[in-house]
Amino acid sequence: MKILTVIGARPQFIKAIALSHAIGARSGVTEVLLHTGQHYDDNMSDIFFRDLGLAAPKYRFNLGGGLHGDMTGRQLAAIEGALIEEKPDICLVYGDTNSTLAGSLAAAKLHIPVAHVEAGLRSFNRRMPEEINRVVTDHVSTWLFAPTETAVRNLAAEGVGSEKVHLVGDVMYDVTRLVIDDPARRTDIAKRLGVDGAAYAVATIHRQENTDDPERLAQILEALADLADRMAVVLPLHPRTRKITEGHIRAEKALEKLLCTEPVGFFDMATLLTGAALAVTDSGGLQKEAFFHRVPCVTVRDETEWVELLELGWNRLPAALGRAAIGDAIDAALASPRGEEGAPYGDGSAAKAILTVLASI
Repeated sequence: MKILTVIGARPQFIKAIALSHAIGARSGVTEVLLHTGQHYDDNMSDIFFRDLGLAAPKYRFNLGGGLHGDMTGRQLAAIEGALIEEKPDICLVYGDTNSTLAGSLAAAKLHIPVAHVEAGLRSFNRRMPEEINRVVTDHVSTWLFAPTETAVRNLAAEGVGSEKVHLVGDVMYDVTRLVIDDPARRTDIAKRLGVDGAAYAVATIHRQENTDDPERLAQILEALADLADRMAVVLPLHPRTRKITEGHIRAEKALEKLLCTEPVGFFDMATLLTGAALAVTDSGGLQKEAFFHRVPCVTVRDETEWVELLELGWNRLPAALGRAAIGDAIDAALASPRGEEGAPYGDGSAAKAILTVLASI
């Protein structure tokens, strides 16, 4: 059985490692990696192949940047050519990026079955491009690998046949356990940044609805600057966020109070989370990574797909995306840092469960 896997963005590189390693250890199954180049900066791409031991992709395109339709169209055409050449039995896609949508559409039009890892997530906000990507991908997929019970219910509500849906847990937890179970994998990044042994928070801001609104972005960064009066705030700057803040007086002033770095690799980020007092993010992945390390989180968005973390009390949404409301949510998280215990994302064996299903066809 041949699987062609489409990846293109930082979260997908991390997710892919668990399943790629499982495929490599199983006879009779081969994988062809295709990297669209949606994230092409070294700190957003190559570092993850090096850190995680992910094999170099057979196909690598430079198809990031530009408007959503343009990017997705270019990716779709390139992926279609690779699918025609490789003739895989399955096209496997992860998450909700433009690369995910392009891969699933290209395969579906060629009548190649699609396997969607991290299926069934919903923010119920169609203004998010990620929401469109994940909904369309789910509805053209043959196998939908859901990370949570909530995701399974979402798919059932949309009429997706139960025979297509498999509750397997979250592959991000599989990879995070590499650091949780083996402290030797941790890095010296806290020492390099001068926060080793000190109180600090970790923040990431990159989502389009935040970065494309200058006033909203300024308010988020000002809330982080307020937090920096109490503890160091480590902010690995996404290239888009860095570019947008250039020349924005309020944003630049706020950034001066933060410990800004280039984007960091998986093991660096995992190490930072092991010692952090708080995470503040608009990332889908970091919300979960913080939970895996039992770090409280404030998500600076209007909604989140990972509702389980809200229910358990490990994550909070601000009442509004303004400086004061974000500050209130940060105060609440620091005052009550521990939520309820639970295992909504499985036991760290999602990759094995996915491969068992695919290998049985």
